[in-house]
Amino acid sequence: MNPWSITAASTAVLALSIGTAAAQDVWKVQTSMTAGESYYQDIEQHWLPKLEAMTDGRLTIELTPVGSVVPHNETMDAIAIGVLQGDITSTSYFAGRSKAFSVMGDLIAGYDRPEEIALFCYHGGGREMLQELFDQYSNGAVKVIGCGTPAREAFVAAVPIRSVADLEGKKVRSPEGLAAEVFKRVGAAPVGLPAAETYTSVDKGVVDAADFSSYTMNDSLGFQQIAKYPIYPGIHSMPIIQFTVNQAAYDALDESLQVTLDVWYQAMINDLRLRNDISDQQLVARDRADPDIEVIDWPQEERDKFRAIAREAWAEYVAGDPLAEKALEVNIDFMKRTGLLAE
Repeated sequence: MNPWSITAASTAVLALSIGTAAAQDVWKVQTSMTAGESYYQDIEQHWLPKLEAMTDGRLTIELTPVGSVVPHNETMDAIAIGVLQGDITSTSYFAGRSKAFSVMGDLIAGYDRPEEIALFCYHGGGREMLQELFDQYSNGAVKVIGCGTPAREAFVAAVPIRSVADLEGKKVRSPEGLAAEVFKRVGAAPVGLPAAETYTSVDKGVVDAADFSSYTMNDSLGFQQIAKYPIYPGIHSMPIIQFTVNQAAYDALDESLQVTLDVWYQAMINDLRLRNDISDQQLVARDRADPDIEVIDWPQEERDKFRAIAREAWAEYVAGDPLAEKALEVNIDFMKRTGLLAE
C-alpha cells in the first residue's frame, strides 16, 4: 500500500476520532434530592448508564444533589445562563415566581394515582403549560423535556383520621401556600415546620399529622414508630418532578438525541414510580400485619369530598394571577375529561 495512502488514512481516522470526541457532551444536572435518597441512587446507578448506552456515549449526565451548585430554587436561572445544563427537580420550588408553579407542581388533593400525573403531563397539556411558564420566566432559555411523579405521598398521622370530618381541629404540618389553604378549608390547623423538625413535632404532639413524603420515605425516617395511623394511599399530595435543560444545548443536539432524552426521562420517572410502589406495598403489608399500626385507606367518596373542598381553595389561591388561573384551567379541563371532576 502506498505510504502516502496510509498516512492519509491515518489522518482521516484521527480527524474522525477528534470529531467524535468533540461531539461528546457531559451535562451537569442538579436534582432536588440528597445523594443518600433512593431516587437519587436509582437514577445514578440504573439510569445514567442507560442514557450513555442509548446515546453511544455522545451524551452523559453528571448528577448533583440538591443545593450542590446553586440554591434549590435557582436552578432555572443557572440553566438559562449555562451554569447548569439541566435539572431534575420539584416544579413547586419556583412557586415564589408565580402561583402557577405551585399549581403545576402539586395540585393538592387533585389526583388519585401517579399514572394520572403522567397522562396529564404528556397527553393532557401539562408539559405544554410548563413550557409556557418557563418561556416567560427564563426568556425562552429553558426547555421542558418532561414531567411526572415518582410517588403518591402517604400521610403521617398520630391519631386516626378516617374521613374529611376527622380533620376538624387537627394540627397538621403543611407547606405554606396552596396545601395550607386546603387544610384550613376542612377545619384543620396547618402548621409551618421545616422537614428537619417534623419527626420531633409529631413525636412530642406539637402536630397530630404531617404532609411529608412517600410511605417508603416516611418509614425510613421512623414515622411509623410514632405515628400509628398512616393514611395510604395518601389523600393530598403528588409532587411533580420536572426535567428541564438549557434550550441552546438542547438545540445543538441532533434529532435522535433529542428524542432519546424524551424517551429516557419518561422511562426513568416511570421506573422510579414502580420501584417506589413495590417498596410502599411491601411496607404497607408488613404494617397491616402489625396489631399496633392501623393503615387507613379512605373510601373513594371521602377522597371525592376532599377534592371538592380543595377545588374551592384552588380557585381562591390562583385569583389575580393570570398564569396560575390558566394552569388551573388546564388541570381542571383534563380532570373533567378523565372523570376526576364532575362538570
